[in-house]
Amino acid sequence: MARKIPGTGKRKASKGAAVPAGSSAAYRPNRDDLLRFIAENPDQSGKREIAKAFNLKGEDRVWLKDMLRDLQDDGVLQKRAKRLSRPGTLPPVAVLDIVSRDGDGGLIGKPVEGEDDLIRVAIRAGRGDKGPAPGVGQRILAKIFPSKDPDGPPYTGRIVKVLERRRETMLGVVRKARDGWRLDPVERRQPELILDDLNGAEVGDLVEAEPAGNVRYGLPRGRVVTVVGSLASEKAVSMIAIHAHEIPHVFSAATLAEAEEAEHATLAGREDWRDLPLITIDPADAKDHDDAVHAVPDPDEANPSGVIATVAIADVAAYVRPGSALDREALERGNSVYFPDRVVPMLPERISNDLCSLREGEDRPAMAVRMVFASDGRKIRHSFHRILMRSHAKLSYQQAQAAIDGATDDKTRPLLATVLRPLWDAYATLKRGRDKRQPLELDLPERKILLTPEGTVDRVVVPPRLDAHKLIEEFMIQANVAAAETLENKRQPLIYRRHDAPSLAKQESLREFLQTIGHSLAHGAQMKPGQFNQILSRVEGTEHETLVNQVVLRSQSQAEYGPENIGHFGLNLRRYAHFTSPIRRYADLIVHRALITALGLGSDGLTGGEVERLGTIGELISASERRAMAAERDTVDRLIAAHLAERVGETFEARVSGVTKAGLFVQLPELGADGFVPVATLGREYYIFDEAARAMVGERSGAGFQLSDVVEVRLAEVAPLAGALRFEMLSEAKPMREGTRSFHKSKSGRERQRARIGQASRSPTRGSRRHK
Repeated sequence: MARKIPGTGKRKASKGAAVPAGSSAAYRPNRDDLLRFIAENPDQSGKREIAKAFNLKGEDRVWLKDMLRDLQDDGVLQKRAKRLSRPGTLPPVAVLDIVSRDGDGGLIGKPVEGEDDLIRVAIRAGRGDKGPAPGVGQRILAKIFPSKDPDGPPYTGRIVKVLERRRETMLGVVRKARDGWRLDPVERRQPELILDDLNGAEVGDLVEAEPAGNVRYGLPRGRVVTVVGSLASEKAVSMIAIHAHEIPHVFSAATLAEAEEAEHATLAGREDWRDLPLITIDPADAKDHDDAVHAVPDPDEANPSGVIATVAIADVAAYVRPGSALDREALERGNSVYFPDRVVPMLPERISNDLCSLREGEDRPAMAVRMVFASDGRKIRHSFHRILMRSHAKLSYQQAQAAIDGATDDKTRPLLATVLRPLWDAYATLKRGRDKRQPLELDLPERKILLTPEGTVDRVVVPPRLDAHKLIEEFMIQANVAAAETLENKRQPLIYRRHDAPSLAKQESLREFLQTIGHSLAHGAQMKPGQFNQILSRVEGTEHETLVNQVVLRSQSQAEYGPENIGHFGLNLRRYAHFTSPIRRYADLIVHRALITALGLGSDGLTGGEVERLGTIGELISASERRAMAAERDTVDRLIAAHLAERVGETFEARVSGVTKAGLFVQLPELGADGFVPVATLGREYYIFDEAARAMVGERSGAGFQLSDVVEVRLAEVAPLAGALRFEMLSEAKPMREGTRSFHKSKSGRERQRARIGQASRSPTRGSRRHK
């Protein structure tokens, strides 16, 4: 049967031979015909136009509707308004946000929310456009053309109209002053504003304000643009960080609607693992449970004393399809953000806390990996499965550990012999492999802030590090390795979790520091984690233990996501991909989809468009991770500063946590609070910053202060909004090692970095930031 190709005026026989177009008879196009027509006719890609082009009527239109829906479900098409398009493409006219400039100064735009956030467009001025040129931060309407530059963005856009002018705003809190109202800015480098228009805001409200312009004398003036909320309300402190770092925290109506419409996955296309006694082990206050574990001895006689370890992860890909509103918003967020007083989730609660939470006794879809290990911890083989599971128990870390230690309860007692002890036996086996691998073993305990019901700091604790924590961690690491290995073997592109080795400059800096405390670091080949561990073991139990752990940590590169594999230095692994937490990390969702595609486990895997944009996706989620870390850190700083606001003048024991030319950063071990000691308070002599020794040394006396020193300080000033603390040094400088003193004496006067007594003290609003 001959097929007419719309838009060509030709017919094509079913075997591909072209024939004259002389008939208007209807026929049902195949997938390729539909996709070709939509790509070539983006302005005629509605269902009605497609049906008209192919002369489809009656039952054929019902068939077309089903076919288009299938293409959308497969991620091959996406719907914008009433038109269909291929994911990763733009319509002829689009609304763009100008986000950056290229190397030549040209403007670069991206589609607004609701379009494909990964596409970049090179902006060109419209013909005859005599208006003011737009800049970064503005929104435009542009006519879109495919780009002819193979090295640039895939599209160019010609400006049709500038929709919004850029508006600089400041985030701050309204306060009453004698002459009216003021804005106390959150950013410590911004000035106060005199507010001429409150726009409904009240004293104590967190607002966005727009400066009115520069003034010749006095403070600048401005007006309130948006009222964010009251600082008197619960969770207000984290709201500052959310807005300051522009973290998306309100789900769109389309995203919430998709989440609510999602239905529970069934056994169709899955293996039935509901009888396998998988259990979840999580923090006691966890609201979602996305990983479950199980282990048994390997019955294979060819693997004596071996174990079979199983990890099951919630199947988020079953609900979050490529190109959907859920998917677009998950990519925009990149990851969940965890504050002491709230969580900003990557996915709505309907997905993360319900459909994808491996609840005890309830059927849930999962992606599972079954791994076989030899008695020495070496992984022999593994396999991935798409399953329907049922968690047999929900345990906390403390509860599981107590059972192993002999204190069982009603829930753990029946599980001890058949479930828990086999898990701990398997962990002992995996630990042998970990010990042989020698990942980087830093000893830096993490603190946790506990809040009162009002959202203020109650106390800061260091949770104990249990074997239960280490068990889950090692099971997850091995599952992540298995995911990367499988995808590489299948030649399936993926996003790696990668961690580069320390740069040569950082290695040399570490080498110089170790020399100042009497230790050496060999020159030569690229370092391995085991060499760092040797250094750490040499100082264990000595006065330098904490100091060396901190310096080694700061010598490391920052981990990131990307499609090119460079290995994971910290874990000492050749390949590593995040697979185990797709409800809170977009990278893991990409890996799940890649596994589905590579192993033929369904039609909801990684699309071709996603594969082409893996580099951009990796950059976006790496940036989202850094944004989340900064927001979490700022929130902790503000909570602690508010907690200490009434304790100005008190003395504290502190540890030097950073050394700079301007002074010392110190941390209060009791609270984990960070503050700054200006160099002007250190003593009555010149102080020289010794970068190699991480020390500030008096030029005349040779005494000074070094990273990790325990000192006594007085709290001099608190800026709660900025999260900043300023301290005064009370401790006397200590004599430095002879190597450090001779190092300073050998420096020329021009190389010395002096800090004068008369230098103005720095207030916490102008530089009191902890060392990063």
